[in-house]
Amino acid sequence: MKKRTCATRSASAFALCIAMAACSKSGGKAAPSEPEVPIPPAAPGVQQTKIIVDDKGFSPGHVELQKGKPAALVFVRTTEDTCAKEVVFPELKIEKDLPLRTAVNIDIPTGDARTLTFQCGMAMYKSAVVIQ
Repeated sequence: MKKRTCATRSASAFALCIAMAACSKSGGKAAPSEPEVPIPPAAPGVQQTKIIVDDKGFSPGHVELQKGKPAALVFVRTTEDTCAKEVVFPELKIEKDLPLRTAVNIDIPTGDARTLTFQCGMAMYKSAVVIQ
């Protein structure tokens, strides 16, 4: 019985090692990280929020801005594996392409307290800007 348990454990450990190696996309090495896309500094007094666009959509998914204070969102698309290759603000009638690894600045009017939706061109990923 003891031989069988040892053999079973060895086989299980071997199978686990093979499964882990098969699931590793980079052969056990960490993928090199891309350098961060530089974001131009905001003008004095301007609220600025960086939005990362990736295969999960927009992050952060919710942005709060102060009413009456100038504001800008800076979008950076980090992957080709997303349908969010453009951003659309339906209420503002703004549509902007999001080139890969390029900062795209969009000024947001903050004169009125309201919630604005922004989304990808196909409306599969949606997020919000809350102005209060």
